[in-house]
Amino acid sequence: QVQLVESGGGLVQAGGSLKLSCVASGRTFSSYAMAWFRQAPGKEREFVAAISWSGVNTDYVDSVKGRFTISRDNAKNTVYLQMNSLKPEDTAVYYCAADVTGWRTTPSDNNQEYDYWGQGTQVTVSS
Repeated sequence: QVQLVESGGGLVQAGGSLKLSCVASGRTFSSYAMAWFRQAPGKEREFVAAISWSGVNTDYVDSVKGRFTISRDNAKNTVYLQMNSLKPEDTAVYYCAADVTGWRTTPSDNNQEYDYWGQGTQVTVSS
């Protein structure tokens, strides 16, 4: 069983920045691919970013490329999402997810590949 706890959400003006954190339980975090998804009201959950177990490989949805950065610290069992130049359309609940398959070098953008999910953290960007 893996527990994921997100933090760092909040209210920010357009153009501002936030950094989300997700702390995972478990002794094998370093083998997991990790991802961030988001869900806006009335919309389906959307892939945002993913990172391989080593941190070498990352993937982003086109709408956040150049603005968001996913990273991880395996010593702290934590994955981060640095969000810069935020836009009102980034408003959503952001979820952290873990793929416990292990040692996946190419992280997936498919939510069905992820086994565990956090409770979500709200990000609101005002115009």
